Formats: sequence, structure tokens, C-alpha cells
Amino acid sequence: MAKTTRTTPAATAPGGALLDRMLGLIERGGNRLPHPFYLFTALFALLAVTTTVLAAAGVTVRVPGADKTLQVHGLLTGEGIRWLLANLIPNFTGFPSLGTVLLMMMAVGVAERTGLLEAAVRISIARAPARLLPYAVAFIACQAHLMSDIAIIVIPPLAALAFKAAGRNPVAGLIGAFACVCAGYAAGFTIGALDALYVGITEKAAAVLPDVGGVETHILVNYFYTSTASVLLALLGGFLTSRVLEPRLPEPTGDGVTDPDTDPDTDEAAAPGTGADQGTGADPGKDGEAPKSGAAVPGAAQAAGVSTAVSAREKRGLLFALLSVALYGAAVVTAWLIPGSPLRGEGGALVPSPVLDGVVPILFVAFLLGGAVYGVTVRTLRSADDVPKIMAQSVTGMSGYIVLIFVISQVIGLFEWSNAGTLLAVKGASLLKAAGLTGFTGLLLFVLLVCVLNLFITSGSALWSLMAPVFVPTFMLLGLEPAVTQAAFRIGDSATQMITPMNPYLFLALALLRRYEPQAQLGTLLSRLAVFTVPFLAAWLAVLGIFYLADLPLGPGAGIHLP
Repeated sequence: MAKTTRTTPAATAPGGALLDRMLGLIERGGNRLPHPFYLFTALFALLAVTTTVLAAAGVTVRVPGADKTLQVHGLLTGEGIRWLLANLIPNFTGFPSLGTVLLMMMAVGVAERTGLLEAAVRISIARAPARLLPYAVAFIACQAHLMSDIAIIVIPPLAALAFKAAGRNPVAGLIGAFACVCAGYAAGFTIGALDALYVGITEKAAAVLPDVGGVETHILVNYFYTSTASVLLALLGGFLTSRVLEPRLPEPTGDGVTDPDTDPDTDEAAAPGTGADQGTGADPGKDGEAPKSGAAVPGAAQAAGVSTAVSAREKRGLLFALLSVALYGAAVVTAWLIPGSPLRGEGGALVPSPVLDGVVPILFVAFLLGGAVYGVTVRTLRSADDVPKIMAQSVTGMSGYIVLIFVISQVIGLFEWSNAGTLLAVKGASLLKAAGLTGFTGLLLFVLLVCVLNLFITSGSALWSLMAPVFVPTFMLLGLEPAVTQAAFRIGDSATQMITPMNPYLFLALALLRRYEPQAQLGTLLSRLAVFTVPFLAAWLAVLGIFYLADLPLGPGAGIHLP
């Protein structure tokens, strides 16, 4: 069969419409971005020179409300070289999210590789009535970051099959599910490695201002906010899918399985290789995730071959796994609530308490227990040795993340030690105050900035690592908790993910779409996804606005304003 060229944004319309030219510009710009490892290496070198110049000039910074004035330290000095030699390894091994993410990936890997998570998605979609199907798909998709990037591969084709079986347009299920997975990626009642990754970076960034007290950082700091947002996003996603997208779709001409003759190499387009950030899984991507920008994407045929059917054995496995996790959760909660329990905090407090501080190991056991019970029941686990093997495979898949964290930890460590991060935060806060851009207005501009940058840097970990050391302290100086800045980042990190050509899964979605509409082009897909972008961004912001104006906690012990 003749080789064809993958469609690019610039080629989707004769004469090149404005949208096509903009998308082409974004793709070319993203292609020129270096691998995140070299991006942060260059940033470290820039910081080394800048801090040395500032130190030689005798620059100092005073945090408002603090008693002492801080001197900027230069890396390319005797003092700086001694600091680097003494702290290179501690910066890396002491990075907060490193152990947390690896621990979570080991447990989630067992739940994923035994088939528990995929079976749970399949049985949830298959049981939904036809009228409620778009809302069920949207709700499941907005909880999907638990599955990391597997969700983007599995849920859209499953949704298409479920829509087809219910007599609805399968393209609506496919595109609606893809949009909700991407734009609701940081939402949900579920907790995963994404939450651990973000809070680890936030914690390090907040340490730039050690004199600012009352800072609460743990894996659940955004839980109330993301849970609430997921409900609104699911309702909105279901409405947009059924009332806006589906009525405007043509009838499919493909069967959803066969490759279109017009593009025999569609499967290969699923891994487009757009940019150095998308090669070998070196970047943890969106969920710290299993690699998003760097994941090895299976072919569209493999993804589309998933069935919504759930066997009797799988149902039994799901039931046993659910019961085991429910009993375990009940035991933990009971032990937490008992007066005088060692799981209570100082003075018998429920918040803060060792349960919140130790929520990661508690979740680790829950995922491990559920995955093991399911695997034994459906016989995807043949022996006791399979569990540690799966855990090892899950950690092996995070090797790129470990390498990236090494250089990220050095950049953030230098920000903190040199006081350059404090200097930037103080100056940035002063500028925002002078412009009157404090409070929610400042957060809104921050979200819009993240939305734009997310078009080029699709890795949430890389982007947050770049922005957190500056913006977390900046908003702290404006009186806002780090949890608020992290919540605002999650909005921008999710809202524009579905429409950037830098997202390799956009081309997987295109490959799957062409199985139903062989003549579909990238512009076709983007025009349909655009239906979701602005409404989802507005919904995210509306929920944050309600929490902000009502001064509601974003998570246990994590308020809006610093004490």
C-alpha cells in the first residue's frame, strides 16, 4: 500500500485558514523545543550565571513581614561550588515527589496491569442507559487521571463502541470522551500519581519562603476542589456531547475497525513524534504520571479492538476487589475516628492528623490490595511472584521521570539556596500589586498564561516545575496558599490539552476518527474539540471562583488565604 503523509495543521484547508496557520506555527515552535532534560539543564546554567552576577552586585531581598534581609548567593563562586558538591545528591533524593510518585506507580501498576482499572471502566460504560450514556462517559473520563495515560488510549474507543451499541453516533462518544479525559484530566474524586507529583513540586516551591508560616501541603490539598469540579465538568461534558456535538455530526461511513483506504498508515500516525519531548518516555507527562508526551502509543487498531463486554469472571473479580478495598477503607476510617487513636492529630484532632500525612501509604495498600484480589480472581496473577514483577515493571516505566527529576531538583534547589526564587517572587508580587492584579484577578491571568504555555509544553510535570518556583512564592506573598496556585495551574494544564498538536494522543484520536469517517482531517477533529475548550475552561474557573469568594477549603486543612 502506498505510503501517505500525515496530515498537518497547515495542510487541512486550501489556502491555509488563520486557524490552520496558527496550529502550524504552534507545531513548528513545539518541534524546536529541546528535550525537557536539556531545557532544565539550560535553565540551571542560566541561573548559575545570573545568581553569580547578582551576588557580585551585592543584591539583597527582604520578604515583606520578615525580620531579616537575604543576600543573593552566586553558584559560580567558592561558596556555590561547595554547596553544589554537598547538595547534588540530597537535592535529588530528597525531592518530595520522587518517593511518593514511585510508590503510587508501583501500586497503581498492579491495579492497571491485572486489568482491574480497565474492567471497571468497561462495566461502568456498558451499564449506562442510552439517554444517560454521554453523562456516564463524561463522568468516568473526568476521573481518568487515576489510570494515567492509559485512560486516553482506552476510554475514547470504549465510549465509541458503547455509543454504537446504544444506537447513537460512535464519533460523538469518541470525541466527547477524548475531550473530557483531556480537559478534565486534573479533576476527579480519584487520587493518583498526578496529585503526588504536583504537590511534591508545590512543596519544594513553597520552601523558597521558609519564613511564611501556615502552609499546608499534602496529596489532598486540592481534593475538595477537584472533586467538585469533576461533577460540573461531567454534566457539562455530557451536555456538550449530546446536545451540541452529536446533532451536528454526519453519519459514519466506516465500521470503526477497518483502516481507511485513504490513509493506510493511520496506525503509525498515533505516535507522531512531534518534538523532542515525545520520544522515549523520558518525560513523566501528565500524570507523573505514566508518560504522556513521551509515551509509546499503541496503534489505533490495538486501541480500537477493545470490547465493552465484561465476562462473569471479571465481574466476580471486580466485586471481590471492591469488597476488599471497602473493608480495608472502613478499618482505616474506624481506627481514625476512635477517640485516643494514634491516627489522630495533636489534641485528638482529625485534621491535621497522621492519616492525612500518611495518605500515600494508605492509598498504596488500597490499590495493591484491590489489584491483587482482582488478579487472583481473574487469573491474571498466576503466582505470588507476579506482584513484585508487575511493581518492578511499573517502576521501570518511570525511569525517564527519575532522570528528569534529577535535573529539576537541581534547578529548584538552586532557586531556593541562592534566594533567586525569593527575589523573583518579591519583585513579581510587587508588580502585580502595583498593577492591581492581586487576588482572583491575578489567578485568572496565571491560568491564561498556563493555557498558552500548555500548547507548547504538554508535560504537566515539566511546566509546573518551571512555573511553581516563581508563582507559588509570588502568590504566597500576596497572601494566598500554595494550594490555590496549584489548583489554578491544574486548570490551565487541562483546558488546552486537547487542541495542541504537541499532544501525541491528538493523532491517536484522529486515527480512531478516520475509522468511522475515512475522509476526516486534523482540522475536522480540532473544530469538534473546540466545542469543549472554552466551556470547560469557564467551568473550571467558575468552581475556583466559588471556592475563592466563599473562602472554602480546597482540601483538608488547605484554605484559600494564608493565616
